[in-house]
Amino acid sequence: MLQVNNLNAWYGSSHVLQDISIEVAKGEIVCLIGRNGAGKTTTLKSIMGLMDRTRGSAIFKGKELLTEPAHIRFALGLAYVPEERRIVQGLSVRENLRLGLVASPEKKREAELIDKIARVFPRLAERLDQEALTMSGGEQQMLAIARAMIANPDLIMLDEPSEGIMPVLVDEMFALFRTMKKEGTTVLLVEQNVELALDIADRAYVLDQGAVVYQATANELLADNEIKERYCSV
Repeated sequence: MLQVNNLNAWYGSSHVLQDISIEVAKGEIVCLIGRNGAGKTTTLKSIMGLMDRTRGSAIFKGKELLTEPAHIRFALGLAYVPEERRIVQGLSVRENLRLGLVASPEKKREAELIDKIARVFPRLAERLDQEALTMSGGEQQMLAIARAMIANPDLIMLDEPSEGIMPVLVDEMFALFRTMKKEGTTVLLVEQNVELALDIADRAYVLDQGAVVYQATANELLADNEIKERYCSV
């Protein structure tokens, strides 16, 4: 579904991604792991079209992404949930969910899709008319994921979904990811909690200083304590 080849990216004159190559097959959960500053978030932002300067190739469902603006990438079926969530102040949970359909051809099915997403996220179903920013951090994270999922993307990219979330909600969230996987959702996941990420992933890439330094199945990497300690410990 996604094939990234020799992806490079810059912040100003700083060359932060150096020939990143990864691939994600339909129905897989693939995770990017590594220390803070390794280039994981920048990889997702580059694929989504949120970096000013990139070079290389990112083929999504047979189409080159790097020549397209972010809104076209979204229309092609690519969704991104940033670490900072970007819940809109003053809007209810329902209104935030509606924003996920603004540029979607599924907009005419809005009521049906909100009902569907509410069944997947029972915590949100109880709070549809509540102002979104009055919810807990974990509930806001669920809303950000739900808003990305509501338009039925082909691939969803998640950046640090467990960051700052109480353990009970992290467990609930990753149970949801397991359900998504069973239903065939394709996910590219950045997650600092390595053990948690590898427990639900099929494969993993380890990044260090803007480059892929190791790749393996999730089970192989779970068993490789040397790699985890060398590249993934905080």
